[in-house]
Amino acid sequence: MEEIKKKLQDEIASLEYELRTELPKEILKARAHGDLSENAEYHAAKERQGYVNARLNQLKKRLAEMSMVDLSKIPHNKVGLGSEVVLLDLKKDEQITYRLVTTEEADAANGRISTSSPIGRGLLGKEEGDTVRIAIPGGVKEFEILKLTTIHDLSK
Repeated sequence: MEEIKKKLQDEIASLEYELRTELPKEILKARAHGDLSENAEYHAAKERQGYVNARLNQLKKRLAEMSMVDLSKIPHNKVGLGSEVVLLDLKKDEQITYRLVTTEEADAANGRISTSSPIGRGLLGKEEGDTVRIAIPGGVKEFEILKLTTIHDLSK
């Protein structure tokens, strides 16, 4: 969790530097070229400024949300953030292992799914032995939770 916060803080610092130092210089330089109505450099710099501002707000909001995550409130016997879950796909009769992570850490190809993804949301709060039906864009998946290791067990 700390690693993700650090990554967000680094991106925030980089974007703030660009917004407060680099972009004003670019805008000033572009203004010096004269007529702003047909000045592509000026419009590009202003557009980038709008994007950087929006991204900064998004990152700051996400960092604030992450700071409010209380790991002690994550259940010890139910699927939650940080849990590793071994599932049996009941239609394909094959095992799949997922680790529930934040959106920033998600990497489905490597078994790291976000708690906000359809499968992640469907697994939250479930226990070992539960059968779960989850609606996904391609239809409905049905899983049995074979093994659950929570964030508390993983950090031991």
